[in-house]
Amino acid sequence: MRRAVFPGTFDPITLGHLDIINRALPLFDEIIIAIGVNADKKTMFTLEERLKFIEDIFKDEEKVVVESYSGLTAKYCIEKDAQFIVRGLRNTTDLNYEQPIAQTNYQMTNVETIFLICSPEVSNISSTIVRDVMRNNGDYSKLVPTSVKSK
Repeated sequence: MRRAVFPGTFDPITLGHLDIINRALPLFDEIIIAIGVNADKKTMFTLEERLKFIEDIFKDEEKVVVESYSGLTAKYCIEKDAQFIVRGLRNTTDLNYEQPIAQTNYQMTNVETIFLICSPEVSNISSTIVRDVMRNNGDYSKLVPTSVKSK
């Protein structure tokens, strides 16, 4: 089985995340959308809310599993028998950030990172921007899936 982990905070999940997940689905038998829990990171949405947003979106997709985890992503992949990590890239800044992490993960565990370039129409979207728009009562409806819009 080709199993991949798509890790992130997903605070909140965005249309950019959906773009990467939907494009990765044909490549793998299973994708675990893994919400990383970092006690030092303050989130806008609770872990339970983030899990529910994603579970609602993929409730009819049998190839998607939604879980949370803490610790190193590479170790989580080994625990889940996942051979791949999926990461989305919006720009070269993302690549410069993700490349050494991917190399370290591979060096530690032989888990391969697969980079997918996001579609141009969502390349401007980040959870950070979405949270800022939300905090300031802006229209974020074109940035997030319906399950987040109803929040």
